[in-house]
Amino acid sequence: MSTSSSTRSPKSASKSGRNLAIVAVVFLALLAAVFIQGATAVRLGLDLRGGTSVTLQPRITQGETGKVTNAAIDQAVSIIRQRVNSLGVAESEVTAQGSGVNRQIVISVPGDTGRRVVDLVGQTAELRFRQVLVSGAPTPVSATDTATAAAITASGLSPAVGKKFASLDCTQPVNRQGTGSDVATEPIVACDRGGNGKYILAGAEVLGRQVSKASAAINQSSGSGWYVLLNFNNDGTKAFADLTTRVTKLTPPLNEVAIVLDGLVVSAPRINEPITAGNAQITGSFGQVEAEDLANVLKYGALPLAFDRGEVQQISPTLGADQLRAGLLAGFLGLGLVLLYSLLYYRGLGLVSVGSLIVAGSLTYLLILLLGKWIGFTLTLAGIAGAIVAIGITADSFIVYFERVRDEVREGRSLRSAVETGWVRARRTIIVADFVSIIASALLYLLAVGGVRGFAFTLGLTTLIDLFVVFLFTKPIVVVLAKLNFYSSGHTLSGVSSKSLGVITTPLTSEKGA
Repeated sequence: MSTSSSTRSPKSASKSGRNLAIVAVVFLALLAAVFIQGATAVRLGLDLRGGTSVTLQPRITQGETGKVTNAAIDQAVSIIRQRVNSLGVAESEVTAQGSGVNRQIVISVPGDTGRRVVDLVGQTAELRFRQVLVSGAPTPVSATDTATAAAITASGLSPAVGKKFASLDCTQPVNRQGTGSDVATEPIVACDRGGNGKYILAGAEVLGRQVSKASAAINQSSGSGWYVLLNFNNDGTKAFADLTTRVTKLTPPLNEVAIVLDGLVVSAPRINEPITAGNAQITGSFGQVEAEDLANVLKYGALPLAFDRGEVQQISPTLGADQLRAGLLAGFLGLGLVLLYSLLYYRGLGLVSVGSLIVAGSLTYLLILLLGKWIGFTLTLAGIAGAIVAIGITADSFIVYFERVRDEVREGRSLRSAVETGWVRARRTIIVADFVSIIASALLYLLAVGGVRGFAFTLGLTTLIDLFVVFLFTKPIVVVLAKLNFYSSGHTLSGVSSKSLGVITTPLTSEKGA
């Protein structure tokens, strides 16, 4: 027995030293990567630094469920991300979450620019040029109104279209929301976006996808009045030339071409001469910001789906700072209580818990810094909660191992032998417990949305770090400490003394005295 123990000891010591060296190398490598990458600050989520978050839900109309595909959502994410980036908004995030028809697009924008971006990105931006067939005042009229009936009859429109035009009230804001779901080849009834008029429009002859460039400009002659300048591709240039050439010869309102965005008429200028140069202007009393935003949504194309705006969260920087302080305070209190308990209960052996938690915390912090730089990981309040929960998981691993070691010592083994046999029995429990947490974290991350994903990611990351630390630091450091006389002799403060283990027997002299 003693021979076997002595032959294992040098090997165990050598392996422990190698494992501790691996931990040191990993720590130094991560530290070097942090400085090389310039990742010196943790990326904080909106709930900790303030900003705006909005959820867009695909609008599903009857019979069009099949349009909401993963490809369509991914295309929408790409277009929205381009729109946001074109505004120069730093550190914004556009992601798709969920699965199937329940997939959502979550847009997170820091700072005070959030509201402008929220109003901008959800626009379908389906641009179409349609000939005006009938125009009128924005208020409802009788379907039998002489002028209206004559115009509808002359245009060869169905009575249903005429009835819809007559009853439409464009002074009501609900009728000026825009849909972006009109069929390009069919006539539509539409309101002016300002509620100043309503129109019956022919099928679209020029589409937004035929626009190759869009930019905002100001009227140089007057110095006021912003407009959007469009340039068409080859197909668009020909289509727009054909449209403007044909309507030039007609009488009002047939010689007007409506510029329709998301089902609303932005402007309907009269065409006095053919436009063959491949460009056009969108006017309509724009301000600078409005013109720039319209140009941005047009230059990157229309979204493949219409979206309904879901939950919108506005968080002030002050509230975010308060939440960050509260989260960090909770984390430090939890860590402090775990360390205090370890030292009071395990005494000298509790120093291993202190060292292991310091190593795990340092590795977690370095990885959060680097992941923020590499994959854009942001730490949220839910993420801090995941890290706090992980403190308990990490402490549980130490407790399982320490209690197995103490059990082995109670059974009469030496501390050096107990460290090895206790580890063999404890490691399976530690692995199973940690993998349960990892599986739960993975499922939460894949199936959940919003802040729950941040909780799941942080919990999974810290649980993996726990396994790394327990195998390559905690166990090897216990092997090293078991060789010290302070521990192997069972000192009162070592945590493995006879009194700590509860194996003290009542002296026989006491019985005689009794």
